[in-house]
Amino acid sequence: MKADRNRRDFLRTGIATGIGLATGGARVRAAGSPRGAGSSVYIMTDLEGVACVLDFENWCTPDSRYHEMAREFLTLEVNAAIEGFAQGGATEFLVADGHGHGAIHPKLLDPRARLARNWGSRPYPFSLEKGMDYAAWIGQHAMARTECAHLAHTGSFGVFECTLNGAPVGEFGQVALCAGQLGVRTIFGSGDLAFTIEAAALVPGIETVAVKRGTIAGRGDECDADAYARRNLAAIHDQPVRARNRIRDGARRAIERAGTEPGLGVVRLARPFERVTTLRSRAGQPRRVGRATHPDDVIALMNGSLSYEPLKQ
Repeated sequence: MKADRNRRDFLRTGIATGIGLATGGARVRAAGSPRGAGSSVYIMTDLEGVACVLDFENWCTPDSRYHEMAREFLTLEVNAAIEGFAQGGATEFLVADGHGHGAIHPKLLDPRARLARNWGSRPYPFSLEKGMDYAAWIGQHAMARTECAHLAHTGSFGVFECTLNGAPVGEFGQVALCAGQLGVRTIFGSGDLAFTIEAAALVPGIETVAVKRGTIAGRGDECDADAYARRNLAAIHDQPVRARNRIRDGARRAIERAGTEPGLGVVRLARPFERVTTLRSRAGQPRRVGRATHPDDVIALMNGSLSYEPLKQ
């Protein structure tokens, strides 16, 4: 299938049909100041990619038996990243709580951070603003259909695949492309190993930290929405303290590198833009597909509605 070929090319080369890389200029620093001095960091968060968040049912919803522990694990991973960025000279931190049910624990959040949540019907770019310096991801999972990924999905387990200009993208790629449009450089991400491979394919040179590794082979294309939600549960995890230490060190490296590598971190999509989202079958409903286009604004494209129709095989 054409989509399969596009996906393989994307993951192998980091540049799929219509996606290109552009560089963003680093701020001028005073002599002798830290490389990231005075910079601002936007941190998008999710829950499924956090170390020792073991499955969705028991960890990822407000009714889950270990939900409060999961929120703690995520928030402490975010705090570790903030500490690493601060060691590299960053002074401003905006944390976006990107998990569907919400997961950041405000009481535990580093006091240097501000928290963003509740974006309404047009959420993109999730409080990310032009003029911010860097974007980072904590607790991120891989996109739907990714092999050896833990809790992989794109928006929900009911999405089979989302493509932008023919290239498969997940939640990370969608927001990273919004960041690129705003001139914000994508420099760091942590989550499962499959996510870090996905991130490196889209943003060559990005600093990543894998805190766990999924062990289920195959892509799950045979699954309906409910079966896919139960599919990618097996993984090998870092212990949470070890994961946080590695995230802190990775965040510090990322911001230090960003100060000396002006080509690191801005991803742009070639105009015009086309978004295609395919849904898995569910409760007897067949697989469906929705399409949208926009001549020059990827943020508007992502906020636009999709009208779905049955997928023609």
